[in-house]
Amino acid sequence: MMPVGGDGLIGLEYILGLYNMQQLELAERLGIKKQNINLWIKGKQHIPKKYLPVLEKLFHVNGAYFSKELTDIEKLEIQKEKLKHELQPIIKRHEQVLGQGGEKLESVPVYDREEMNKIERAIEKEKLIQRFKATLERADKLPYMDTYRIILELLEQAGSEIILQKTIQGLAHYLNVLPGDITTGSEQEEFEAALFEVLDDYNY
Repeated sequence: MMPVGGDGLIGLEYILGLYNMQQLELAERLGIKKQNINLWIKGKQHIPKKYLPVLEKLFHVNGAYFSKELTDIEKLEIQKEKLKHELQPIIKRHEQVLGQGGEKLESVPVYDREEMNKIERAIEKEKLIQRFKATLERADKLPYMDTYRIILELLEQAGSEIILQKTIQGLAHYLNVLPGDITTGSEQEEFEAALFEVLDDYNY
């Protein structure tokens, strides 16, 4: 698997590298000159629309990826599609995870091949990183940098502590960040009832 990173590659160049395919080989498959491929990669010439269906079929990705500079998430998505085609994984079950915006749970597949589950986790991590960066950028305008430092310390030093997970979920319910029907069970609800009493007493 190729590492992701901001190397500024146009999609076609990244995909060729991922598949270990030379420009000459692709040119021969398309029945054109290697120079055309080079011009596409350098952005000096648009990929003609007639070749996009061939490229999509060859590399199993949407045609929009070939001519654009890819984000890290898009690179991972392309890797996922390559793995999916190679491994032909079977979905064993679905798990419910919190969707972006915190309004509802979303169903995500769990595959029978760990390679697929690993790439799915990598995509989810990258999405969380992007969201965290975006909120941190906004923190420049707010006096809450210490809050971010404390959150990071908690995650680094106590990320696996059940009390941290319960408290964060409870606080998210108290502040209406999470809907009340999204919970981990009766034990959590009892914990939150006690927590809310304390929070109500100290609500600033």
